[in-house]
Amino acid sequence: MKLSKGYLALFVIIAVIIIDQAMKIWVKTSFYLGEDLEITSWFHLYFIENNGMAFGMEIGSKLLLTLVRIVAVGFLIWYICRIKNRSYIKAGYIACLALITAGAAGNIIDCVFYGEIFNNPVPPEVATIFPEGGGYGTWLHGRVVDMLYFPLFSFYWPDWMPWVGGEYFTFFQPVFNIADAAITVGMIMLILFYSKYVSSPQSHAETEQKNLD
Repeated sequence: MKLSKGYLALFVIIAVIIIDQAMKIWVKTSFYLGEDLEITSWFHLYFIENNGMAFGMEIGSKLLLTLVRIVAVGFLIWYICRIKNRSYIKAGYIACLALITAGAAGNIIDCVFYGEIFNNPVPPEVATIFPEGGGYGTWLHGRVVDMLYFPLFSFYWPDWMPWVGGEYFTFFQPVFNIADAAITVGMIMLILFYSKYVSSPQSHAETEQKNLD
């Protein structure tokens, strides 16, 4: 039986959130802050936390950022519900939106709840969930857990290079999580396969139909 676009979106969102949160809770309660476990030379589990956006970026107020995320996820859910039954909407487009929605929601959970449900011990102690003394922060002020680190290659910039000459460079430096990956994959797929669809899905569908005719 073919999965409807609505159920496809629901499955993607639930699956990504469960995997993302399971990974974060495991890392949070098993690693001390700053611990770096080398799986291979190019893949580490490196536990850090951040107050900002994807890949550790920090922009503006923490509370404002959390509220903007919540509004954005609410809008995406409303948009998916609105278009899921339209015949000209492709399942791949819905899957991309679901990945972005799930990723944003996964990081919202950290921001909203983690400050209340986790403590923040001094390394090498690891965090406890639902500690007796309460959490390290308040509602809406939790920190996002990141752990996926891929130092694929590194080198020293040549001395003759302006500004960066002689400095050590590692690619890829940002540490991220499953939610960040879901947002990135969803956005890349939208750009590669559904860029025209985003601006006007119905017009794009009508064009495709004319080409078939």
